Amino acid sequence: MLDRLKIGHYTDTERGTGCTVVLPPSGNVCAACAFGAAPGTRELALLSPDKKIQEIHALVLTGGSAFGLNAAHGVMEELAKDGIGFKTHYGPVPIVPAAVIFDKNIGNAQAYPTVEEAKKAYRQAQFNNKAMGNVGAGTGATVGKWAGMEYAMKAGLGLAEIAFEGIRVLALTVVNAVGDVLDEKGNILAGAVDHSGHFLAAAGKERRWGAPKIGMGANTVLTAVFTNFNCSKTEAHFLAKRAHLAIARKIEPPHTSFDGDVSFVCCLPEKDVTIDLAASLVMNAVEQSIENGVMAAERLLGFRSIHEIRGRK
Repeated sequence: MLDRLKIGHYTDTERGTGCTVVLPPSGNVCAACAFGAAPGTRELALLSPDKKIQEIHALVLTGGSAFGLNAAHGVMEELAKDGIGFKTHYGPVPIVPAAVIFDKNIGNAQAYPTVEEAKKAYRQAQFNNKAMGNVGAGTGATVGKWAGMEYAMKAGLGLAEIAFEGIRVLALTVVNAVGDVLDEKGNILAGAVDHSGHFLAAAGKERRWGAPKIGMGANTVLTAVFTNFNCSKTEAHFLAKRAHLAIARKIEPPHTSFDGDVSFVCCLPEKDVTIDLAASLVMNAVEQSIENGVMAAERLLGFRSIHEIRGRK
């Protein structure tokens, strides 16, 4: 799917924030679903299965908390200049949903992606963009914040692509969770870690059951899945909910009152797929992208990466 999508990033590693712009082909069918108690979104209601519009013209994932949502306006302006959008008698109106993570707890708390910086990401968008880790919306992403920011680890943006008998699925996930990230065996891959490099919950997950040492909405995992399934908007919404099951399998605890997790599923209708196979492929891709978002991250602004914890340089 990477050869069908244009992806562009604005990355500010000095201030610890950024945004990611995804430009899908026309004729797509998109739906979204928000779990957790504190999502930050734009145009999300439009992606409910009962709403009229089903095609999007861009998707923006961004840092900066609610301040970052305005970055989507810059993408709207650029799309309109290019004549792209929902057609009206008064000109095109681009449909650009957006969702944010809270990254003010890393780097410069006053920094957030602006309209102009989102325009840069739009203009730099390219096919087959495989950048991961500390890029775009993943620049300020961290995990394992349930014990406090002093124990958190660096995470980032992850990609994972699955191909099966002509079916294609791409998951792009910004991993910014209050919880720990688990590997395929259920062991901690990244999360709250002490100064000696030991995971705080390694002795038992009940360590996570105390009151989190962070603020409301200071986290959020964002995932966007792109497929060539031939599906309705209602089916895309069903798959967006299944993407959250993948988040729940990889992050402990998931969907807390301190998270605002949001999933998008964007289908490019080509292949007839049973809904159960579609759900399985979506979940597998999301799970892999979460792991890749941790594995690709590097140390930034004092937050250690998995490579340091494992003793690799």
